[in-house]
Amino acid sequence: MVLVTGANGWLGLGLVKKLTEKSEKIRALVLEGQNVEQLLAIAPDCEIVYGNVTDKSSLEKFFDGAKGAVCYHCVGVIHPRKVSEFKLINTGGTIAVWDSAESAKLKRIVIMSSNSPIGCNPHPDHLFDENSPFNPYMGYGRSKMLMEETIAKKSALSKLESVIIRAPWFYGPFQPPRQTEFFTMVRDGKAPILGKGHNRRSMSYIDNLALGMTLAGSVKKAAGKTYWIADKRPYEMNEIIDTIEEVLEKEFAIKCAHKRLRLPSFIADFARVADRALQSVGLYQQKIHVLSEMNQTIACSIEKAQKELGYEPQIDLREGMRRSIEWLMNEPKEREKLVKNKR
Repeated sequence: MVLVTGANGWLGLGLVKKLTEKSEKIRALVLEGQNVEQLLAIAPDCEIVYGNVTDKSSLEKFFDGAKGAVCYHCVGVIHPRKVSEFKLINTGGTIAVWDSAESAKLKRIVIMSSNSPIGCNPHPDHLFDENSPFNPYMGYGRSKMLMEETIAKKSALSKLESVIIRAPWFYGPFQPPRQTEFFTMVRDGKAPILGKGHNRRSMSYIDNLALGMTLAGSVKKAAGKTYWIADKRPYEMNEIIDTIEEVLEKEFAIKCAHKRLRLPSFIADFARVADRALQSVGLYQQKIHVLSEMNQTIACSIEKAQKELGYEPQIDLREGMRRSIEWLMNEPKEREKLVKNKR
């Protein structure tokens, strides 16, 4: 049996899909009141436990009888309503999951972190690796850094094995509405390019990320280590937007405006100042935060995962975007956003 927290989220659904391919028996932690139709369509025999990572009693129920199992911890908040949710869920929730898993005598826990504890690359040609120092980006990055530091200390004193996965910007099926909005901006010629668009971003297609996570759950030498999991290479922002535009037109006959919202790089710098100011008083504004990163390089090396886990990402940017849009076109509400007012 394997356990998955956040199984009903974007990453969780992609991971559950991968685990079903391996014929794993799955127990899923899901928030009370969430619609689980999609989850059960992927894994009809999935055992669902309703609960919350900040609730000790629901975690005890989730881990009951799971001695020797592996848990994949996918719960996290990226764009919260309040800044305080970063620490409550990303740090405190993960520590609570760890403590409950340790008490239940699980074998290993694979924990999803992020690029944000390491921040932004110092120059466009630089790649982060697992030895790169912490340089957290805003509240989200700090919450993940505190989580990583605490888990490292606990792991060193425990029989429960831990593996930390750092994933950059991921994409693919089961995406939230904000990703569909990005596609519509590309379609309408409103996708923002800050500066010349040569800044690079590592991305991880959801199936690549799920592959890396399952390897982290099974490879013996991974215990106690951290791995970057992403596509084979980083992509320039220009390439990301050009690829989406090409796939929309050539694969799905959705005509695009062939324009970009070109802005000077300093606009992102101003957004970064505003983002810090807002977060310092406990407020969070998603669009300002996203804009603040748009002129930054956030790129990593996957060499360690390739050598130690045998990780080889199979899907590149173009195929990943094709699959993303194909999934979207089969979701009525999301499809309507993309195809309405087709040019």
